Amino acid sequence: MLVIGIAGGTGSGKSTVARSIIDELGTKNVTLICQDNYYADRSELSMDERAKINYDHPNAFENELLLKHLGELRKGREIQVPIYDFTQHARSSETLHILGTPIIVIEGIHVLTDEHLRKALDIKVFVDTDPDVRILRRIMRDTNERGRSLESVVDQYITTVKPMHDAFIEPSKKYADIIIPEGGENEIGIRLLTTLTESYMDTLLTDLN
Repeated sequence: MLVIGIAGGTGSGKSTVARSIIDELGTKNVTLICQDNYYADRSELSMDERAKINYDHPNAFENELLLKHLGELRKGREIQVPIYDFTQHARSSETLHILGTPIIVIEGIHVLTDEHLRKALDIKVFVDTDPDVRILRRIMRDTNERGRSLESVVDQYITTVKPMHDAFIEPSKKYADIIIPEGGENEIGIRLLTTLTESYMDTLLTDLN
């Protein structure tokens, strides 16, 4: 099994890069796990209390569960991935049933900031995109998909998103094996990554034969 971690700031294009691997090799060979689904469950708190949590800090994630699930996949076992409801700032009662595949892609802002998670990755990728582009993408996503107001998105960006990016996410770039500037717009960088995964698949098939 090959495990690829794709990190980068909010709106950098991580999901686009991850999907490019899936498009190239297919869902039978690639499983995508989003770190966002592993936000710690705070359902015991009130909605007002949950809304005040700093969701851009590394401690907002339950990486221990993510690592446990990754270990289960390496053993050929199935897992139940949590589903996070961003409109409620809490986990849904439903889960996502996932089977192991030859390639696992883990995508999220803090994939490279956690030392234990880094050690579990075979290829570490950082998607590096201009801050102006990232904030515009976040505004579009949060207002259209997560029911947020423009004022709340801008306020969160200023108070937590940018400070946490500067403190944790940007410095984690030094751990990357591959840096892809401009995310989904960088066709050459994406092609390099997909070529690596294709090479792994070819080697795997050769060994099986």
